Amino acid sequence: MRSRKMLAKNIAGEITLSDNPGAVMKKWREIFGVKQRDIAKNLGVSPSVISDYESGRRRSPGINFVKRFINTLISTDIKNGDGMVKKFLANFEPGAVLDIREFLAPVPAEDIVRAVGGEVIVGDDLEMIDLWGYTVIDSIKAILELSERDFMGLYGSSEERALIFTKVHLGRSPMIAIKVTHPKPKIVVLHGLMPAGVDKLAIKIAKLERIPLIVSKIRSEDELVASLRESLS
Repeated sequence: MRSRKMLAKNIAGEITLSDNPGAVMKKWREIFGVKQRDIAKNLGVSPSVISDYESGRRRSPGINFVKRFINTLISTDIKNGDGMVKKFLANFEPGAVLDIREFLAPVPAEDIVRAVGGEVIVGDDLEMIDLWGYTVIDSIKAILELSERDFMGLYGSSEERALIFTKVHLGRSPMIAIKVTHPKPKIVVLHGLMPAGVDKLAIKIAKLERIPLIVSKIRSEDELVASLRESLS
């Protein structure tokens, strides 16, 4: 299942790129609701090994251990009905979600704005907003291919997040989709257009819904994803 592979890839990237991989492992274990003793049993190690990794007492795990750790989380989820994978990426078409990430601690919205090279179009209270994650979305595939239920899956494990849309021409379609669905993101970032090109209706919806609207000035999708990963590691 592509969604499982995509989620596994994202978790692996987050663990290996983190300065505190053990804390990231703990976060994902808790998100999946797997106890230390259960994952230790499946990995053939003692619970203290998992505890040592998560607390930082043991050096960073190797690639093979990380792979087995993630496979155990996902296989346990499958046995329990595939709930978490469905919550994150259920029925997404390939490429609709370019990146999805959950934070260990709340991140100020202003940090996201800086990471995306953003210009604020709507929003005077960004300093009051904290985020627990972000999702980078191919807006064309999302609008054309995702159902309302799928759209809800863009929020991952927390609604307190930024939705970042790429391949945007005017910004109208993503904002209309947000207006007619629940829950709502804390902030919206548009990529692929100039600030002056944002549609008036998109701006009006952002104001009515009280959702800060930002335009990213980063050139490409790859650079956008890389900047988010590097700036918010």
